[in-house]
Amino acid sequence: MVSASRLTLARKRRGLSLVRLAELTGISTRSLSAYEKGEQRPGPGRIGVIATKLGYPVEFFFGEGIDELPVAAVSFRAPSKLPAVRRDAALGAGRLAMELNRWIVERFELPEPDVPSLDRHDPELAADEVRARWGLGVAPVPNMVHLLEAHGIRVFSLRECAEVDGFSTVWEGTPYVFLNVGTSGERGRFDAAHELGHLVLHGRREAGPAAEREANRFAAAFLMPRADVLAHLPPAPSPDVILAAKRRWQVAAMALTHRLHEVGVLSEWLYRMTCVELGKRGYRAAEPGGIPRESSQLLYKVFRLLRADRITAADIAADLRLPTDEINGFVFGLIPTALPGVGGAAAGPAGTPGAPGGVDAPGGVGGGERPTLRVVR
Repeated sequence: MVSASRLTLARKRRGLSLVRLAELTGISTRSLSAYEKGEQRPGPGRIGVIATKLGYPVEFFFGEGIDELPVAAVSFRAPSKLPAVRRDAALGAGRLAMELNRWIVERFELPEPDVPSLDRHDPELAADEVRARWGLGVAPVPNMVHLLEAHGIRVFSLRECAEVDGFSTVWEGTPYVFLNVGTSGERGRFDAAHELGHLVLHGRREAGPAAEREANRFAAAFLMPRADVLAHLPPAPSPDVILAAKRRWQVAAMALTHRLHEVGVLSEWLYRMTCVELGKRGYRAAEPGGIPRESSQLLYKVFRLLRADRITAADIAADLRLPTDEINGFVFGLIPTALPGVGGAAAGPAGTPGAPGGVDAPGGVGGGERPTLRVVR
């Protein structure tokens, strides 16, 4: 039997309205709406057309129903500027990534969640408390994605969701963070810390503009602890000093500048002048010479073990009734691609074990806690 919820999820995942899908398929909006409400069932011909236009296997629509991820369960920055179809596409991607996580959990024992709930806490104090609980002290975090995974947070990538920097939620007791991989490496680290802030501060209440500001304050304090910033930068540092110092915390120049103003190292006037100067140098809209994007160590290990058992991405996609490229879009592009004439293990992307500049390579990202996992036989 065709699943009404899967019809809705696939359409929203592709960023289509009912009207647009009707135009693509030649099926009336009224009929499509009835299918998604479960009031009517599409025949084999129509479900074939819908599947083709949405780019999903026909089998996908005959699986068990999948509950949607509620809009109220996540927080999007500047939600008034985010078109509903793009928001729903990101939520759809997140929900399907959760199905991939379920598939993985059935086969591997992953780190248990260890995310403190500090609702109503001051963001800076909350950041300090999480650092203390996780044994980080005030040292810079080498890799945010690895850190989140080590503490039981499932981290997946978002593709084709350019308007969404990221979002987080807790689903069936498991915390999730979804990150847009189209931003700079520095922005990706801040986004990961921002979403951790939401999980820590707002797990039991809906987010909004105030919550976004709190998550930003948490992220700044978590990535750039006050004591470490004060210990390593002089009063009133110049833009050149800031550009050199940002490498210590692997953050954007503007983010460090804002933090310096926040902790009192830069006066209001110097803060404004520094922002103007950094903007002239191209650091307002981008991060020239920035760091590589962080990737998932846990997912890399999962796919390495699966590959050893001759389980391919196509096998996973078939089990989940999804297109293979959809799977790769959730896992930071970690699914290996064979290179003719190249011997040895396939290399992963930067920041993963075995990759050039990876966590096990000299000069790699490395450091910090590493997520452990065990195969469930």
